[in-house]
Amino acid sequence: MIMFRRICWIGIIFLTANIPFLKAGGIGLFWRVLCVPAFIAVNIMPTIRNRRMARLRYRICADGCELLIYFLAVAVASTVLMLAAIPVCFPAQKGLWLANLGCIILVEAITFWNGILRVYCTSLQIGLKWRIIGVVCGWMPVVHLAVLCKIIRVASYECTFENEKILKNQSRKDEAVCKTRYPILMVHGVFFRDFKYFNYWGRIPKELEENGATIYYGNHQSAASVADSAKEIAMRIEEIVRESGCEKVNIIAHSKGGLDCRYAISRLGMDRYVATLTTVNTPHRGCEFADYLLDKIPGGARDKVAEGYNAALRKLGDENPDFISAVTDLTATACKNLNEKIPDAQGVYYQSIGSKLNVASGGRFPLNFSHKLVRHFDGPNDGLVSETSFPWGESYVFLTTDERRGISHGDMIDLNREDIRGFDAREFYVSLVSDLKQKGY
Repeated sequence: MIMFRRICWIGIIFLTANIPFLKAGGIGLFWRVLCVPAFIAVNIMPTIRNRRMARLRYRICADGCELLIYFLAVAVASTVLMLAAIPVCFPAQKGLWLANLGCIILVEAITFWNGILRVYCTSLQIGLKWRIIGVVCGWMPVVHLAVLCKIIRVASYECTFENEKILKNQSRKDEAVCKTRYPILMVHGVFFRDFKYFNYWGRIPKELEENGATIYYGNHQSAASVADSAKEIAMRIEEIVRESGCEKVNIIAHSKGGLDCRYAISRLGMDRYVATLTTVNTPHRGCEFADYLLDKIPGGARDKVAEGYNAALRKLGDENPDFISAVTDLTATACKNLNEKIPDAQGVYYQSIGSKLNVASGGRFPLNFSHKLVRHFDGPNDGLVSETSFPWGESYVFLTTDERRGISHGDMIDLNREDIRGFDAREFYVSLVSDLKQKGY
């Protein structure tokens, strides 16, 4: 039924685009005039099924994708027709051929701009990259069609994917699958923040809250030694317990944040306030490539880089950022020493998660550069941390995709707000927290 309707709408646009040929072919005035309101109707409501989408933004985007599909189909059909008409129309009916060409251009322009503006104004997944590529390549024959197909594919997937997520959350709202006994404390990694100017965890916290979770953030500085970061996290845990009366927290910590939390639990007495610790892509055994870089980069160059980072982090609000201390504590040597000092605390449930980026091009800057370097020193990795460094605790989950891309260090926290085929970061965290609830935490 859907395909039949699509063919009908494409047929309406095709006939409207070729009205001069219809007239020459003896089609009556009534039928030719009827094409115009039908064409307008198609451009207003390209398809009926999109009315069922949960949000207006996705309805508009899906309609835009449908119009672009109509545009491509009519472009192909009209091109074939115009080429076939050349022997018939030239030279005696050259004016008719040109008039029909003009009509095609006008009708296709209306359809295209109606569709592309809807998509550009509503789609988040095509991002700045494909918007720019679309504009630049829009004047390149054939290439622009390939780019347009890519834009349709990305935006269409977004509409379907996001609509299904909305409906799924609505269907399980009363279950509150993420309403754990203790609230969730989300702890960020190094060189990033979860407060003031930046949302480190992407769309994940909102998804968890929609499913009943209570969320807090570490609110600590972005660059410091493990010991110093642990002190901030310990203070934050005490603050949450004191103000909320929750007794304990479930911690989900990403990257270096996992090391910071392990230190706070084992060395700073936070074991009495922590029910569980889930580390996500944490370098528990460090990164050998970090040892290499700190050893080989000249001291002057290293200090310059550190000064640049520290200056930028101060502007973002960090009081005393320390780039060198943060990086040093991520080396394999430092983590080996750290692991001897911070044994797991009794009564705290530890579990870990890791992922693998399959190809360098699967990660966004700077992971597309660091992936090969890390692979040389540490083996398969997520763009920053090796697969062998992730496991810790009673349970370990390793993630990748069947797609060529894989799952990067940033993908695990929805850093780029990207819908990845084969990995739904938001749903993964819903399942993770739901499992904590079922375990009684």
